[in-house]
Amino acid sequence: IRRMLNHNRSVNMEKLTDAMVEIREDDALEIVNERVKAGEDLLKIIEECRNAMVTIGEKFEVKEYFVPELIMAAEIFREIMEIVEPKMQKGRRLETLGKVVIGTVQGDVHDIGKNIVVSMLKVNGFDAYDLGADVPPEEFVEKIKEVEPEVVGLSALMTSSWESMKKTVKAIKDAGLRKKVKIIVGGGICSKEVADYVGADAYGRYVTDAIAFCKEV
Repeated sequence: IRRMLNHNRSVNMEKLTDAMVEIREDDALEIVNERVKAGEDLLKIIEECRNAMVTIGEKFEVKEYFVPELIMAAEIFREIMEIVEPKMQKGRRLETLGKVVIGTVQGDVHDIGKNIVVSMLKVNGFDAYDLGADVPPEEFVEKIKEVEPEVVGLSALMTSSWESMKKTVKAIKDAGLRKKVKIIVGGGICSKEVADYVGADAYGRYVTDAIAFCKEV
């Protein structure tokens, strides 16, 4: 009987991973609900979902998946967390890799790319603090003081936002916080040259670049 139970558990695990990777929302949610009702380890369920998201990120990197798949996968993970989190024991939490403060800089309201990065940071085990769009430098500074992140992400899609990025980095430096954080920039108008110009530490062309940088830090 024990062997049969273990076999069923491993099959269920495989089905959940497959459902996530194949972006089968209904199947993934049904499997999670069944496993939660069966009393399985909730952290284990979440870890399996995270592993599936890593695979999805790899598929994106080799252009097998694209932005719509990333958005849909992140939404499935969010729904799974809504099922699991309320049932977790008080005081029991996921181990986090670190803290990231991220936002679209002042004067720029584009946030689709930034939102994808936020979602992927969360599923990869980071505490991501999303400040939204059109964020003034002082708001970045205040959030850094509050949560003490290891990484700050600045997003922009307009060339006019280069100066906002530069002002934000300067504000972080003037507040005496620059040596405490690594700064990465991203968005359609960004490049290594832009990162150097604004005083950032790195540039992320793809969401996977941002995740890799945060993990390295």
